Amino acid sequence: MRALRGLWRWRHNPLRRTTDLVEAWVALAALLLMLLAAPALGALAGSAAQDALQRSVRQQRESRHLVTATVVRELDRAVLAAGPETVSRDIRTRVLAHWTAPDGTARSGPVVIRLDAPEPRDRFTLWTDERGRPAPRPLDPATATTHAVLAGVGAALLTACLVEGGRRLIVRRMVARRYARWDRAWERAGPDWGRTGTGS
Repeated sequence: MRALRGLWRWRHNPLRRTTDLVEAWVALAALLLMLLAAPALGALAGSAAQDALQRSVRQQRESRHLVTATVVRELDRAVLAAGPETVSRDIRTRVLAHWTAPDGTARSGPVVIRLDAPEPRDRFTLWTDERGRPAPRPLDPATATTHAVLAGVGAALLTACLVEGGRRLIVRRMVARRYARWDRAWERAGPDWGRTGTGS
């Protein structure tokens, strides 16, 4: 990390410029922000994500119900897989099914199931919403926690990257100003620098 390399500029050296010392302070500030602020922001983001996701888990568990459905007939096969290596493991079948909604009304409709060869009157479980419509499975608390941890780690890494980017931008501007001062000094010295007053 270049932020650590900037710290050497604190050494006592008669050739050390003021900008070298400023660059060292910028490097130290960036290092402290990466070590202290980035983990703190990551923890805050992870905690906020955990609260929101666990609240969503509770809401989904309250609003979704597991019912038992019965196959009426197979409609057609649909391969829902990410790649050819998963096709054999994740073949799903569309069936027409009947089930009873949580409010007691009879429902029927096409659903996608994971039975390889469904037969009429086969039974399977189905998640539904409060009105009895098919719904995705509710979020698992452990999965929600994993997502919250990933959000916290991502926020910490993003903070560290932004701090390092800011440090690099500041150092780049300092170096550009240093070069501009050198250019002005060379212009003041003139084209015969080093030979002025020698009679040549």
